Amino acid sequence: MEHTADHVDVLLFSDDATTREDVIAAVGRRAGAGLPTIRWDETATPAMVISKAEENEYAFLVLDAEAPKAGGMGLAKQLKQEIFNCPPIVLLIARPQDEWLAHWSEADQVLPYPLDPRSVQETIADILRNR
Repeated sequence: MEHTADHVDVLLFSDDATTREDVIAAVGRRAGAGLPTIRWDETATPAMVISKAEENEYAFLVLDAEAPKAGGMGLAKQLKQEIFNCPPIVLLIARPQDEWLAHWSEADQVLPYPLDPRSVQETIADILRNR
């Protein structure tokens, strides 16, 4: 996968299809005026996150910290430590008190559940503007 001026590729991980749908619905195909369109690459397993992150160039990753077994926080920490120039990572968290764990995991941004579409869009737009 590649990103150009016209579009960017984004990896979205959650074992819950509804969560993935909610993120995509909150952001849409474009996070803001003048920003490239987003091509979402969805995955539901931690193994695929690692494989895809190693093999592709993503503008950023969105990881569900609430996924059971191997959640997004552990994946974020692993990816940040193992992938050279790891793209920015946005973690979805359910409890505000987990924000410190998100920072431990080296996530670049944190978004709380339930998702606020405006907050999600602003966060994604900021990442795209700063990349």
